[in-house]
Amino acid sequence: MATKRQAPDILDEGSREKRDEIVELLKQAYWMEMETVMSYVANSVNPDGVRGREISEALEQDIQEELGHAQLFARRIKDLYGVVPGSMEFRAQQQSLQPPDVQTDLVHVIRGVIDAENGAIAHYNNIIEATDGVDHATQDIVIDILRDEQSHKRMFEGFLREFEAEHRS
Repeated sequence: MATKRQAPDILDEGSREKRDEIVELLKQAYWMEMETVMSYVANSVNPDGVRGREISEALEQDIQEELGHAQLFARRIKDLYGVVPGSMEFRAQQQSLQPPDVQTDLVHVIRGVIDAENGAIAHYNNIIEATDGVDHATQDIVIDILRDEQSHKRMFEGFLREFEAEHRS
């Protein structure tokens, strides 16, 4: 009778190299979420107009969810013997999420959100691949967060289609 070989636990000393790789991916995800929170705060306050209020409300709801994602990543970094980075390690990267100069330019905000969600989705798929078969706990967390990001993207794609349809009319 053949016995199935058990993969080492991600917390075992023999998994240190893979664990360190996963921690670095999680740190990047953590910063992506934190940067998104900062940009969503700005983009939820700045828009003007009736239509801007709808976008603002959607972003305000997403702020808490994105902050929750950052907290989940931070806890998992700690669980994997990593150190959650402090603010001095932050480097902004989400150029497209910068608030527009014209506060009624809602399409800019919408496209920035979609771009940020696309970046998160791609990165989270990389984490899912890196953790496959070696760290199911991290993979499970990231799959749940991926689902949220896909939902955010879908909602803002709907906003964009509506704005584009109005522009064609």
